[in-house]
Amino acid sequence: MTSTIGLHSNTSANRSVAISRETGALHEKEERGYLLILDERAIDRECLASALLDHEIGMAIVAMRSIEEWRFKKRSASPLVAILFNLGGQKVTDNRVADKIKRISSEFKSVPVVILADTEDLAQILAALECGARGYIPTSVGIDVCVEAVNLAAAGGIFVPASSVLSIRHLINPGSRDAQPLTDMFTLRQAEVAEALRRGKANKIIAYELNLRESTVKVHIRNIMRKLKATNRTEVAYKVNDLFAEGNLAEERNQQEEGSP
Repeated sequence: MTSTIGLHSNTSANRSVAISRETGALHEKEERGYLLILDERAIDRECLASALLDHEIGMAIVAMRSIEEWRFKKRSASPLVAILFNLGGQKVTDNRVADKIKRISSEFKSVPVVILADTEDLAQILAALECGARGYIPTSVGIDVCVEAVNLAAAGGIFVPASSVLSIRHLINPGSRDAQPLTDMFTLRQAEVAEALRRGKANKIIAYELNLRESTVKVHIRNIMRKLKATNRTEVAYKVNDLFAEGNLAEERNQQEEGSP
């Protein structure tokens, strides 16, 4: 499996967004093209579309209940650059869901289909890729990661969660779990923040869980990025997964607590 995680951001300086109840679409003055969101749940797809635009995904967005509805209501002359299929709690291993992904991927061969789902189970991710998807985003990650994943797929890459890449590597080479401890590179607090970034948590959540100020979390993130020579949060997550085996942080914390007077 190919895994490429990076940031491809194209933002518009003068963005004008209008919401149409008749078509269920969000239109943005953007030459790049548009993203089609497929989700059977109206509130979920509208909230997702608004969140992606607020985070400057860099393309117009159309949100529809199904591909059939999109065909019926399609009015945009702009090119379709990506499809984000939100499964929610549905499983890719469900034959009905798998058939939908295969059908859409087959029909839109030049347009990447990215799956958004509640589970990050490795079997579900592999099944999605086998069905023709060009990316898989678990809802456990933040909206910034979602933006990066869609842009990466639109640019020709394939996005899978960094934690899944690590799992695959461990299946191939179980000895890879003998990894460099987190605290060899970071302070214990930086290691905790790095682990939270690996899990796609937002700064506010990290601050709450670690009992820190959000400004302090941002300082830790800047220092982590500098040490890893990373340019964005997703790259941090990828490099943390690449360097350190899962579970090392909890083990190290326990060892430090046991060794403290």
